[in-house]
Amino acid sequence: MSLDLHYEQLSDTRWTELLPLMKQCQAIRLVDCGITEGRCRDVSAALRDNAALTELSLCSNELGDVGTHLLLQGLQSPTCKVQKLSLQSCCLTEASGRTLASMLRAAPSLRELDLSYNSLGDAGLQLLCEGLLDPQCHIESLELQYCSLSAASCEPLAAALRARRELRELVLNNNDFGEAGARTLCQALADSACLLESLKLESCGLTSANCQDLCGVLAAKASLRDLELGDNRLGDAGVAALCPGLLSPGCQLKTLWLWECDITASGCRDLCRVLGAKESLREFSVAGNAVGDEGVRLLCESLLEPCCHLESLWVKSCSLTAACCPHVSAMLAQNRRLQELQLSNNKLGDAGVVELCRGLSQPGAPLRALWLGDCEVTDKSCSNLASLLLASRSLQELDLSNNCMSEVGVLRLAESAQQPSCVLEKLVLYDIYWTEETDDRLQALAEKKPSLKIIC
Repeated sequence: MSLDLHYEQLSDTRWTELLPLMKQCQAIRLVDCGITEGRCRDVSAALRDNAALTELSLCSNELGDVGTHLLLQGLQSPTCKVQKLSLQSCCLTEASGRTLASMLRAAPSLRELDLSYNSLGDAGLQLLCEGLLDPQCHIESLELQYCSLSAASCEPLAAALRARRELRELVLNNNDFGEAGARTLCQALADSACLLESLKLESCGLTSANCQDLCGVLAAKASLRDLELGDNRLGDAGVAALCPGLLSPGCQLKTLWLWECDITASGCRDLCRVLGAKESLREFSVAGNAVGDEGVRLLCESLLEPCCHLESLWVKSCSLTAACCPHVSAMLAQNRRLQELQLSNNKLGDAGVVELCRGLSQPGAPLRALWLGDCEVTDKSCSNLASLLLASRSLQELDLSNNCMSEVGVLRLAESAQQPSCVLEKLVLYDIYWTEETDDRLQALAEKKPSLKIIC
């Protein structure tokens, strides 16, 4: 049994009603429920009295350092068996570092800890690491996004990483470690005996020089499946340096995110060698990079290689035009593995969309989700899209948000979508405007087919 409440401001009466349930549930998730330090004593008591509880999430509540101190006293009880604790965005500061460290020493059952969106700072992180170093700590997943960390945090964190053999997931996005700090972390991960599966270092100030350090991690961690490096200035030089690690025989990545990394078509050329050679890779993003039509042409060639098993490709905001669409269309007509294609915020226009429809209408095309938001689509291509919806046996989600379609085009799409032969489940139309009469017609169409959701 679980207690799940989200975005509900709990009155005193309601809180009193919930207290007995907290002592019975296996999971308690009270997200943005107005819990402050005054109620943390009650939650702490539930932690002590409920040996069945394995998950506690109090995200987006203003617990503060005092409330967190009260809460964690319950977690240190011998009867507490919580395995997953999330205190994301709970107004913790560096003052909570010592309390968190004590909790890690006294809660050997804890496996997952999320402290993201709290201003722990370098001082708080250093105290936390003292707990991570304790032999009684068995953390497998550690999330510290947006924790106001700098390069000064990297040495104590590196020591903890070397000690934690159980670590499987490390999320450090949006902390300003810089080149030197990132190098320290990568060296520690390469040295560690942990079987790391997921590493997320988005917006951490990495540079092209760190790509050699990341190669060391890839070489040492055959267990790594998820590598997310978005919003770091790696550039084409960094990508070229990273690719030998990605191509190493032991590398078995499934997910590689390189959004907004200053990559051009030249960098795409190097990455295409990886896509064409690595059967393990399933999700790939170069969104927000100016790879242009030439870069996408190269990517499409790679997706036709026998060893490419990619299922999700993100090329959103990549400076694309209709000129790339014949290549994308040809790939879609032949590829039998790609299930998601994110093309939003590119100037494809109606001519480009018509080309895409031609490829997707071919028998056997497996694509399930197509995102074309803000692609300068008008009513001119809606008839092609409407025909696609009737022809496709796989397309379940179509996003056309923020395009220049009128009510005529929207209704044409909706009428095809509501046909029994159409397998579409979600039609997304944010920021497209129509009259109340059209809104009523869309609702009526959706009511005829409960499996179809028109989201606007």
